Amino acid sequence: MGWLSSFVQNTLTKNSIATPSRLKESGILSMNSRNLNYISRYNPRRLLPLVDDKLTTKRMAEKAGVDVPKLIGVIEYQSDIRKLKSILEPLEQFVIKPAKGSGGKGILVITGRDGDRYVKASGESLSFNAISRDVSNILGGLYSLGGKSDVAVIESLIVADPIFKDYSFEGVPDIRVIVFRGFPVMAMMRLATRKSDGKANLHQGAVGVGLDIATGNSLRSVQHDLPVNTHPDTGHNFSTLKVPHWHKILCLSAACHEMTSLGYLGVDLVLDKNLGPLILELNARPGLAIQIANGQGIKPRLEMIESLRKHDLPIEERVAFSQQHFGVSIMQTPQKA
Repeated sequence: MGWLSSFVQNTLTKNSIATPSRLKESGILSMNSRNLNYISRYNPRRLLPLVDDKLTTKRMAEKAGVDVPKLIGVIEYQSDIRKLKSILEPLEQFVIKPAKGSGGKGILVITGRDGDRYVKASGESLSFNAISRDVSNILGGLYSLGGKSDVAVIESLIVADPIFKDYSFEGVPDIRVIVFRGFPVMAMMRLATRKSDGKANLHQGAVGVGLDIATGNSLRSVQHDLPVNTHPDTGHNFSTLKVPHWHKILCLSAACHEMTSLGYLGVDLVLDKNLGPLILELNARPGLAIQIANGQGIKPRLEMIESLRKHDLPIEERVAFSQQHFGVSIMQTPQKA
């Protein structure tokens, strides 16, 4: 459990011993506790397909009137790959992703064209045949959960809000919000690097920046679970990062509880230059690295929500509660020297 040792290393003082009592005091939510006490308890198995399949999630969001990136096309069978060329021919930019993929695997981000070749965020160019092979791998289940057959989803490329141009390399930053029983409880921004190939994926080398639930201001930043102050490619300092449209982002995240009926989920959003906040995807088993990015455990926030007598409050009231009780000035306490 590398994330746990990293959390302890980066939040406790050098002279501290990571005893069970210290870990409990830090409010760390472990993977076993997350699975048993929150995912199993609040996410009925019958509802998991709603978020495990990105295509299903997208169509569900569109039906609910929630803004999502535009769906360009879907390749469902190997025989359908012959349609791919005509779908991609008029496009300068697009994203291809496995509907049932996880951890950012198999996602192809094309940011431009160079003649008959397709240019990735990293600057690498691909032939159509290379893209066709990638789609074939998606259909074969190379990137899907359990290796099951999958479908390839082709979406419009998000036009990143220029406010983040100094904080991310090429790719579009995204925001992860953990929502529990309809209350947004913790958030971070994931920023692409050259190492992450323009993808906002922490496992591939993106930077995670903890965000204050009350304001959307940055708290601390990490790459590969270790603290960093500046972006490895742009050199820009993360301390000045502030996410706009913060209240709308929290409300959109909270609304995903009603949309899915899931009690514990991760909501991934992006900020489009022209369209504002968009829901990118949902995750019924969100990772725990968000605690490292925030420098504090999530468990006290979850326990506070559980202790409430009433949870079926309007979205605005749930968001207001979270901002009032989980803001950095409320939750963050000085560490002992």
